Amino acid sequence: MMRVLLLGGTSEASQMAKALSQAAVNSVFSYAGRTNTPVPQPLPTRIGGFGGVAGLAAYLRREAITHVIDATHPFAAGMSRNAYAACTETRTPLIRLERPAWQAQSGDDWTFVPTLEDTVAALPDAPARVFLAIGKQHIGLFATKPQHHYLLRLVDAPDHDLPLPNAAVVIARGPFDVAQDLALLQDHEITHIIAKNAGGRGAEAKLTAARQLGLPVILADRPALPGQNIAADIGAVMAWLGHDQVALRGA
Repeated sequence: MMRVLLLGGTSEASQMAKALSQAAVNSVFSYAGRTNTPVPQPLPTRIGGFGGVAGLAAYLRREAITHVIDATHPFAAGMSRNAYAACTETRTPLIRLERPAWQAQSGDDWTFVPTLEDTVAALPDAPARVFLAIGKQHIGLFATKPQHHYLLRLVDAPDHDLPLPNAAVVIARGPFDVAQDLALLQDHEITHIIAKNAGGRGAEAKLTAARQLGLPVILADRPALPGQNIAADIGAVMAWLGHDQVALRGA
């Protein structure tokens, strides 16, 4: 009997969960547990890590998982690498649902850097007002440039003092539209944006807003991930599972 493990945390993962639920595919949704109030899913849900490759391999065997869908964030490289290693060890079929990366358009002022760490050096030395659209895990990187004012938009309020002496925090959950992000950038007088090239529609509005305002954007390239079995959309994943495309009700 088919039993699917869906590694989630993205809007695409939530859409994937709807498709699996509506097709009555026996599935489990897994959250890493990085937010206090994760989005409810129409599937049985587990929250928290597996304990590395060995723990995930043990889970796949214990739960009789037959297929794994990696729909984690493109920058959740640790989880994706662990999934690939555990599925290789247990010979469990694995597919990665990967949203296309963002591509610069006419009017964009984008600088691409290889890693998130490289975005720090790409900032000017003169004080700037920076929208740091990278989540909360790597904020400490920017402590080496304390002359800037940083704007952070987070799902949950920080549970400890920020390592940045001059920062403002907005608590909000996406997706966001262009009007919202235009207002955010203008209200905070932002001069630069730093982001991960995550792709997808849920976080794209800030780039459209930056284009309209003529603001420079510094984008970190995605980490290299193992595996060649990649799907660009939910329909391709459903076909891989042997199911027809599902029209998502209420999507």
